[in-house]
Amino acid sequence: MKQQLARGLVTMLMCLGTAPQACAQDGSGIYAGALSGLATLSADARTSTQARRAEVALYKPENGPTLNLFAGLHLRRYFSVQANYVWNRNDLTLFSSLVSKDGNAFHEQARASSQHAVIADALLYFRPQGDGVRPYLSTGVGLVRFESEAAGSATNPLAEPTGDIASTKIALRVAVGIDLALGDAWSFRYSFSETISGNPISASLMPAGERNLANFQNLFGFVRRF
Repeated sequence: MKQQLARGLVTMLMCLGTAPQACAQDGSGIYAGALSGLATLSADARTSTQARRAEVALYKPENGPTLNLFAGLHLRRYFSVQANYVWNRNDLTLFSSLVSKDGNAFHEQARASSQHAVIADALLYFRPQGDGVRPYLSTGVGLVRFESEAAGSATNPLAEPTGDIASTKIALRVAVGIDLALGDAWSFRYSFSETISGNPISASLMPAGERNLANFQNLFGFVRRF
């Protein structure tokens, strides 16, 4: 999937930079819409071993709801720009374990998390405006605000994270999707996206994780053209 998205981005850049005649103007139009669906966060884990000490830390995310509100402008037959507000909520379980010559300890903590993102996208369609079926690729950048709070007491606490986990990070989003016309003004849209940003959850593990946070979203909804 990542290779396909990368190839799609290259195709988009070629269209914009080297073949503008293939993106000939075919009328501009404003559109807006709303999508909802399921968000899946990537997990992370880290181990650290020494002569008389071993540590393991990980977090396990649960699937949760997501909402994408957007408005955009069709600039050319195959090209559009779009502004997005994206929200999702996911429960997490943090776990750490320590084994040493002085004894063993662990903690398990349930947390509730949410993300609020503002993303600017560029969309490359593979069929022109007016077609009933219009698959597309998109890519964009923006800011994502991550917040997490403890949802209960930790079990056998071992230096558990205290208070909220919060951060604001730059995010990169890539997506594939399709618009299916339902008339002159409405379309049904399906989109699968991946948003990558820094990972404040991994930074709170002990030992700290090293992976970025990936947010995968399956989205369904409607687009209204004006």
